[in-house]
Amino acid sequence: MYLHLGQETTVKKREVIGIFDIDKCSVSPVTRQYFKKSEEKKRVVNISDELPKSFIVTGTKDKKMYISQLSPITLKKRWEEADIY
Repeated sequence: MYLHLGQETTVKKREVIGIFDIDKCSVSPVTRQYFKKSEEKKRVVNISDELPKSFIVTGTKDKKMYISQLSPITLKKRWEEADIY
């Protein structure tokens, strides 16, 4: 099964480690450090042309972080709907 993250980007559900609210999580120094290291290693994929609302961490061999304009609640609904089909 796949999860649609927005802007024609999908990932395999089994590769998703977590879906996080960017506003709530970005205040933590640990998260900011994770963002910085991910950017340095060119692992951040910004799929948002709008204000980002969430970031999705994947456990693929590339270990990418996707920045999405979709809210974590919307992504959760998509996650649950993918199980139906």
